[in-house]
Amino acid sequence: MNVGILGATGYTGIELIRILSKHPNAKITYLSSKHFESQLISEVYPGLDGYCDLILEGDDFKKAVATCDIIFSTLPHELTFEIGKMVVDAGKRLIDLGSAFRFDDFNVFKNWYGSNDDIEYDKFNKVYGLTELNREKIKNAQIVGNPGCYPTSVILALAPVLKNRVVTDKNIIIDSKSGVSGAGHEPKFSNLYSECNENTKPYNVAKHRHIPEIEQELSKIMQEEVKIVFTPHLVPMTRGILSTIYCNLKSDITLKEVYDLYQEFYKNDYFIKILKPRKYPSTKSVAGSNFCQIGFEMDEHTNTLIIMSVIDNLMKGASGQAVQNMNLMFGLPENKGLDIIRIFP
Repeated sequence: MNVGILGATGYTGIELIRILSKHPNAKITYLSSKHFESQLISEVYPGLDGYCDLILEGDDFKKAVATCDIIFSTLPHELTFEIGKMVVDAGKRLIDLGSAFRFDDFNVFKNWYGSNDDIEYDKFNKVYGLTELNREKIKNAQIVGNPGCYPTSVILALAPVLKNRVVTDKNIIIDSKSGVSGAGHEPKFSNLYSECNENTKPYNVAKHRHIPEIEQELSKIMQEEVKIVFTPHLVPMTRGILSTIYCNLKSDITLKEVYDLYQEFYKNDYFIKILKPRKYPSTKSVAGSNFCQIGFEMDEHTNTLIIMSVIDNLMKGASGQAVQNMNLMFGLPENKGLDIIRIFP
């Protein structure tokens, strides 16, 4: 299949190229970049020399849609809505790694992202692209809204206990920590080395844009409204997310029973690894891979279940999951081109 990547020189774009350049069923035929138009991608990123040597083009969306079977977009939502309309008209397929197609209610999107767009949102044949939970819908979708990195780590961690209603939906507390690459490739003062090194800090406390996305999907899993308290932190590492989640248990359940519940829930999911009771995950154990590791602990004093999940934010949290979804959309094994051993150390 012919593949196009819009916004190819950002972190998620480069990660897509890294994966797809070795994918046996994909051929990258179109790359765009606002900042590096007309340059070879391998000149901008010399590590790609010999793997991908395409010339970066401008945002010629018509050409991209005409020449590609599937397009990955990492562009702002205003442009992605435009691309989405063209993809629908041409009968092609789109995976958006931004926020444009993650929401069921366009008003929720506008409230959190400040969009002035007036579009017929419900007419897009779109699916929320958390692969393990929406597998069958993704297979037939024309547009996939790839989940955010924090939501991926949180929703995968909570889905089994919410689906089986062993925890309450009141005051689920989520503490997440992310590497600096989660902030993207655009230069910002807060992401300078001297600002990030030897420094850990919370940001967007109680107002992060991933909150409504997480609540939307958790509420669908539990089939009633779920609310969360979410605090993200920036930590001095390049990639990785650790989410630690605290939720109240409804009834008596042992840690072994929790483990068995997760094992059963994810028994057919290649990229989900459930750790044995009292084995805790670490970001290094999934670095460079598309795996999500989930571990548990129980505070019997307060009847609190503590769930810990780790992902690589650029892989399972973005580009890896996008390729996993592409595989589904084209009838390929989910792990095709993604069976990558973790990087260590």
